Amino acid sequence: MKYLKQLMIILVTYFIGQVLQILLHLPIPGSVIGLILLFLALQKGIIKVEMIEDVCEFLLSNMSFLFIPAGVGLATSFAILKGKWVGFISILIISTVVVWLITAYIVKFFRRGSLHE
Repeated sequence: MKYLKQLMIILVTYFIGQVLQILLHLPIPGSVIGLILLFLALQKGIIKVEMIEDVCEFLLSNMSFLFIPAGVGLATSFAILKGKWVGFISILIISTVVVWLITAYIVKFFRRGSLHE
């Protein structure tokens, strides 16, 4: 029952994000809005880490399984990508490098800030 309660907390924030996205016609996906709401609730102490910790650990430890549908979807779309490989691979490489750089700078920023405390 504990895991169901923890999962429901996460799903309720996801649902609220979806509803806000639809009602307010926001250009941000509802799942991202829900994630932001969950983050804010954790920051403000409305939701305590202990309230969702076990389910989050389970989801993180099994994250690779959550990418299987995306991989299958990509594999079934090879006909659509035919003749567009150069652009596809370029976008893939550029976006990966951009994510690496942004992550590196964010980590560097936070490490610098935590060293001075």
